[in-house]
Amino acid sequence: VRDYFANVLRDGQQYVTTAQLEQEGELRAGDADSEWKPFTATQYITTDPPGFLWDAAVRFWPQIDLRIVDRYRDGSGHASVTLFGLLPLGGDEANPELDEGELLRYLAEAVWYPTALLPSEGVEWEAVDDDTARATLEYGGVTATLTFHFNEEDEVTEVHAEQRPRRVGDGYEPTPWTGRWHDYETRDGMRIPTAGEVVWHLPDGEMEAWRGRLTDISYQP
Repeated sequence: VRDYFANVLRDGQQYVTTAQLEQEGELRAGDADSEWKPFTATQYITTDPPGFLWDAAVRFWPQIDLRIVDRYRDGSGHASVTLFGLLPLGGDEANPELDEGELLRYLAEAVWYPTALLPSEGVEWEAVDDDTARATLEYGGVTATLTFHFNEEDEVTEVHAEQRPRRVGDGYEPTPWTGRWHDYETRDGMRIPTAGEVVWHLPDGEMEAWRGRLTDISYQP
């Protein structure tokens, strides 16, 4: 973990308080047989307190976009799906499972704003082996724990949750979940991954649910 911070942060690195990023990629809204749908998204992040707003346009049919908004604020999650950003089609209000899933997402994506992973920011690190460590963050009465995997270049290549709430029908099922990160570049003095994938580990095999790339990112110290 120390080697990771030495690699991705420069001396005197200012702490990130807010960030804005642009993404493009593909996602699946259903099961492993669902078609990949292209998306573009803008995401806003705060680190004190932890929070984000992910605002995506997903092309589901020719000339028809669905707007998907995923929000985590003051320890509460909220998700909504609308047609053209106007007609409500679904979503989910704050509940314990959603709140936990959103905090796990924030922690997993902190590789894009790595000062938020420092112990001074409330993250507790526990060694697992020479290449793996467990990170825990508590906020709003919810605790999120992820296992971070590091390569020989002292980069985070994978984060893993033994159980992340997965929306199934009208409820949630705790399901193993993995985020994979690669294509590191230096932005504002910090080494961050610019591409990644998200995978659910289902009983009948892996289901890749999201794959995307950063097209732009900016920070406020």
